[in-house]
This record gives sequence, C-alpha cells and structure tokens, in this order.
Amino acid sequence: MIRFTGPSAARFTAILLVLSMLLVAGPALAQQQTTLDTRMERIGSATVFIYQVQDADDNFLITCVGSGTILSRDGLILSNAHNTVQSDVCNGDTLIIALSLTADAPPFPVYRAEVAQADEGLDLALLQITQDIDGREINRGDLALPFVEIGDSANASLDETIFVVGYPSMDNEPVQIVQGTITIFTEEPTGAKAWLKTSTSIPGLMSGAGAYNRAGHLIAIPTTSPPSQLSRDENCRRLQDTNEDRIINSEDLCVPVGGAINALRASNFARPLFRAASLDLQVGIEGETALQPTGNPQISRLFFASSVNSAGFPSTIVSSLPTGATSLYLFFDYANMTPETVYELRVSTNNIPNPTYSLAPVRWSGGRDGTWYIGSSNQIWDNGVYDFTLFVDGIAQNTASIVVGGAAPAGPSISDIVFGLSDLDGTPLGNGYVLPTGNIASARLIYRNMTEDLEVTERWFYEGAEIYRNSGVWDMSIFGPDGARTISIQDAGGLLAGTYRLELYINARLSATADFTVAGEPQGAFPEVFPAAHFATAETPEAAAEAPAGSSFTSEINNLYAVFDWRQVQQGTLWTARWEVDGDVFYERTFRWDDTLNGENFVIGLTRDNGLPDGTYTFGLYIDQVQLARVEAAVGIGQLPIDIFADVSGLQLQGYIRDVDSGQGIAGVTFVLISEDFSVIDFVWDAEQIYALATTDRNGYFQMDRLLEISNDAVTIPYSVVIRADGYLPVEADGFVVNNE
Repeated sequence: MIRFTGPSAARFTAILLVLSMLLVAGPALAQQQTTLDTRMERIGSATVFIYQVQDADDNFLITCVGSGTILSRDGLILSNAHNTVQSDVCNGDTLIIALSLTADAPPFPVYRAEVAQADEGLDLALLQITQDIDGREINRGDLALPFVEIGDSANASLDETIFVVGYPSMDNEPVQIVQGTITIFTEEPTGAKAWLKTSTSIPGLMSGAGAYNRAGHLIAIPTTSPPSQLSRDENCRRLQDTNEDRIINSEDLCVPVGGAINALRASNFARPLFRAASLDLQVGIEGETALQPTGNPQISRLFFASSVNSAGFPSTIVSSLPTGATSLYLFFDYANMTPETVYELRVSTNNIPNPTYSLAPVRWSGGRDGTWYIGSSNQIWDNGVYDFTLFVDGIAQNTASIVVGGAAPAGPSISDIVFGLSDLDGTPLGNGYVLPTGNIASARLIYRNMTEDLEVTERWFYEGAEIYRNSGVWDMSIFGPDGARTISIQDAGGLLAGTYRLELYINARLSATADFTVAGEPQGAFPEVFPAAHFATAETPEAAAEAPAGSSFTSEINNLYAVFDWRQVQQGTLWTARWEVDGDVFYERTFRWDDTLNGENFVIGLTRDNGLPDGTYTFGLYIDQVQLARVEAAVGIGQLPIDIFADVSGLQLQGYIRDVDSGQGIAGVTFVLISEDFSVIDFVWDAEQIYALATTDRNGYFQMDRLLEISNDAVTIPYSVVIRADGYLPVEADGFVVNNE
C-alpha cells in the first residue's frame, strides 16, 4: 500500500486526481503490456549504450563503444566482449553505462560497471553495475532497473520476424528498432544455431545489443568483428580532442564503431554466463594457462560434407550435391588461432556474392588448433557453383568450390567412421571416439556403390604426422558393393596416447575422415581417463587436494573444488570442463592439456565470497564430446532458492500518468523521489538529493529505477515527491510512505 501523510497530502491527492495517476506494484503491469509497440518501448528502456574509457581523474578518454541490454533488475548487462573486455585495442579501464531517460532521448551516462563474466571467443560479456557515474558505490540490491528476458534461441524459426533494438550512432540519437527476418541458421561445432542471419543491415554500433521475437524475448545478440590495430582507422569516429590541440581532426584517436552487421549470436550461448553472473560464481583452474600460438594463423584441408554426426565429424564427404539439397558443411583444419583472431567466410554463387551463406567477420571461438566446420541445414541450396573463401584477420587463406544441381551422385562412397576395440565379429566396442591405451585401434565404416578395380587408400595419422598407409584394389568377391567393414591400426609396443586421424580415399579422392583420441587406462573396451573424481571444500586449492571427498556440504562454504587424477593424457589433447547447478550449465570451457602424462589431484575451484548458493552442483569432464567423469554434490538444501534471482527487498513503483480530460497518457513526465534527508523546499535538483527517478514513455507509463524501502510500525521512511510535465502545473509533496498494508 502507498499512502501520503503530512500537511501537503490533501493538495497532492487532488492534483493526482487531475492527472489520473495509477500506481501499481509487482508484475501486474506485465499483463497489460499486450501490444508489440509497448513491448518494444519497454525493451528500449532496458537498452544501454556502453563506453569503454580510460579514466584519468574523471576525464574520460573513449576507447571503444557499443550497445547492451539489461538482463536483471539489479544491473546485469549483456553485451559483446570485444568492446567491453580490456584488450590491446580496447584498452580502457572503466565502463560507463548510458541510458535514455525518455523514449526519444539520446543516452545519458548514469552508471559505471565491471565485467562479471566473459567469453572472448563467443564475444559475449556480462557486466555488473557497481557505481553511479560519480564513482559512488551502489548496492545492487537497491537497483530496480527495467530488464528483458532471455528467450530460447533454439525455438527460433526461419522467416521469423525479429526486432533489433540498440543505439545506431553517436549523433545524439535515441534507441532505434531495426526490423528483419531470419534468413538462415549458420551451424558450427558450438551448436546447430550458432548464428542467426538476417538480410537486414544492422548498424555497427548496435553490436552487443539485442534481437527479439514478437513476444519480446531476447533471442540473439548482433555481433560484429572486434577492432584491430590494422583496421582501427576503418569504420571509426573521432570523438574527442585526444592530443589536446583544441581541435578534433585526423590526429586524434579514432574510436571504432564497426561496419554493418548481419550475423547474430544465438542467445542460448549467453545463458551460462548469465547464470554464473547472477549467482556471483567464479571458476578457477589451478595452473592452467592458455597455450600461445606457435606461428601465424593457418587454415588448410578444406572439404565439403552433406551431414555431420553427433561427434562433430563429417558423415559423408561430397564433391557435388543434387538439386534440392538442404544441407552443406565446409570443413577445415586450423592452427595458431586465438579468441582475438577474426575469421570470415565469403560465399559466392556463380561469381555473385551470396550474403545468405557468408559469415561477416567475427571472433574465433574454436581454440588454438583443430578441425572446424561451418554450414547449414533445412535450407534449400539453389543450383549453381558455390565458391567458399575463408579469411583470417582480413587475409584470404583458402578457397573451395562445389556444384549444386543435377541428379544425386551414385558413385562409390565411404562414410560413418566409428572407432573402438573390436570384438570377435569385428564390431568396435567402446564410446566411439576415445580409446584406452593399448596396441590396437579399430575403425568401423560404411561403404556404398563400390565396384571392381577401385583403389582404396587408408592413411593413419598421429599428432598430425602420417604413421601408416595402406592401398589396395577393392575386392568385390570379399566385400561386395555395399556393407560395413572394420580396419585396424596396431603397434606391438602400444599406441601412444594422443590424437589420431583416419583418412580414407577412393581413387585418390578423400571420401571419409574422422579423429579419435587415445587416453586413459583400459577398463574393458572403455578408457579410465580421469579416475578418483570428487568434490572437496577447503580454503585453498592446495588444501583441497588433501581434503576428504564429500557429496554434501553446508551452506556456509565459500569454495567447492572438483579434484581428479588423470591417466595417459598426452599434452595437446583437447578436454572440456563443465559445471552445472540444478541441471543448468553455468560454465563450459575446452582446453588443450598442458600437464604431465599421468598425475594426481588436478584441482578446479568454484568460489563465491559470501557463500555458495544452496543447490545441487555437477562437474563433468569430456574429450571429443564423450563424458569421461561426472560427480555431483549438494550444498545446503541441495536446491537453489526459488527467488534467488529476485533477491531484493522493497517495492518497485510503476504506473501510468494520464491527462484527466483526454484520458491519454502523458509522455515525458519526470517523477522524482527525494531522499528522506531532504524535503521539497530543500530540493535543488542535486543528484545527491534524488533517491530514485523515472520519466514516462509515450503511453504515460513509468517505472522507478530503484526499489522503495517499506515502512512499518518500528520505522517510518518518508519520501518527498516532485513531478514535472510541460504544460501542466508542478506537483510537489512531502510525506510519501510505502507500507505493507
């Protein structure tokens, strides 16, 4: 309940009746926001402009800029990593958050923020508001900012209408909406909908903003390439007199603003970061360092496949596709890449640029070395000659071509390679792609349309070097034209731990390929790679290695450590660590093993300064997407509190201000709550006097940017109110009180 006391109450109430103000609290307003325009306005109020600056005694030097979106009422903001996380090019030390105070106003600097979570490869970052613009600390629980909901990007569909909301320029323009449709989903090993593509041109400064469906859910983040030293003077603006010669010209620092965007990072990639940031969870790996590149980035071994299996390898390699084909993937090997590497795919059809299948320059998310693919499915590829050219840091690396059209090829093929240890019938046993150490490894393959006199070659590689080759003429009397076959590689001294590759050729043309990893000690046909995995709690990682294992811990712990041993893991082997809480992933990273072949007590820590939230925590270890260890433990009651993401106290004031005669909402009304230390007569529009403020949108709706404290029998917390609107008499009153009645 909201009530007014004191000598001004009667006058204030009368004027409220003239203005026809309706005050509501809680979620009731959401039920009234049924129109798309209203949704977009609410989204606009949760959209921010971000300045990364160098702070020299509050004299801000702008280094990078971009848009962002508020995801929680306590000030978590989603944006791109390239314009917020400090780097050689974006080398600022402070993040300034600017908001539009009205729907048609340019952004105004209000807060400072810090990076809470980031994934530079995915180019996503979660920022947390920590201070006001003057540097005074803010209790995040006191904030009550407008925010949007992350949608499930897996449910997005082709031709679906989307709305991109962000700041298009730095020319004092307000938030704008760019409408488009989803033209294609670009797939990568990171996911079937790694990128959402639209034919609509999105301004570069909207990088880091939000793309929404009609329900108003954020389903993607527009993303452009990060600036580099070489490209800094391209697509940039000179905003300040950085050399202090009293003029702004070509001698001043040019701030990158990016080029047009047509690739949007799917929102589901932001969910783990948001989960971790919301819970204040930090993961640290003891002794793990990123391996540095050993040379310049390289891309090689380009080929096409019509489908990809669950392990991320090509099912069938193709040199052409028939008319009506709906799936096509370009595979390639890469080396010496980093999260700051920029890669780009340019596709042309019959020598005409084809932006639908191209990927504009974006950050690299695949690690230092390995195999990657990019492509699409469930989309008909028109007939024609397609040329695919890959660029790294703006330099063309390699090109491959394929023809789409005509009848389905009926030539010979080999596909669907699976690895394991063979039983007596020649069937590989195991998990398919991670084999225990031993003296033999087998591969099961499918062949079709084989004929007499075909030359078939098998080539086996270990850590990139060929170790065995065998060629022969296909024997129809033994194998026939169609079927399955098992081939093997063996070494009497034992196959070394590490990464292996098998390539199969028909008449010197690559027909099938896949990789597998040898690691761990044999447990039948399965490897034991990470034994003795368990949870422990301790003050330090060193102490955790000696602490007893546990599966249940009290609510007061600040640290939870995953501890495990390892067996036969070769340096350079890719491995993945994944953390979950109550079934939701909040951390997943893939690393290149940089430790000894065997060892004990590898420690990965999960920390939170004020105690881990109650919940069921799960830790998993993977190689080649194969789960090799998994442990689970309960903290406290073993379940996150239902309201943990709304752990704020007080009342959020929101409502409408309408003209009593017309019944229409009044836009641009300023509603100010003055701190209890001041009254209306003291108010001089000083920021220190303002407890909270809001400005109505075009429908007359407002929402305070901070929660109001609730009075009770023991304590009364009065606020003073000042309301200003052009063309209306001012409204002022002391004694504004909120209680639970």
